Amino acid sequence: MPKSKLTVRTDEKPWTATETKSVRSELEADLDRLRTELTNSAKELQDLLRDGVDGAGNDQADVGSKGLERDSELSLAANQRELFLQTEKALSRLESGSYGLCESCGEAIGKMRLMAFPRATLCMTCKQREERR
Repeated sequence: MPKSKLTVRTDEKPWTATETKSVRSELEADLDRLRTELTNSAKELQDLLRDGVDGAGNDQADVGSKGLERDSELSLAANQRELFLQTEKALSRLESGSYGLCESCGEAIGKMRLMAFPRATLCMTCKQREERR
């Protein structure tokens, strides 16, 4: 359980134990799913690299296709790793009681935003400001 009450905006009701448990369960399920996906991606990438880095015996189309597949798998693995780290961070913030605080301005992120996107670390104002940069 969090060490202190989770922050909410002034127009929101406090987090209930059920809501907190729901968010925690969703994040934990995501963490398990992402862990499995990362393991599978690592195996697939290893197979792609083992199956022919040099392209010997393949025509140019095969070499290009394998290169594209490898790049796609690398990109997917990087995205999965980033989501995994964001999920771990969200769970850590939930445990410490800092979940719901904007990392930029320190104000409440908003319960509805967090329920829709539990990995959010910025309030809408700061997120919009970041996206304009």
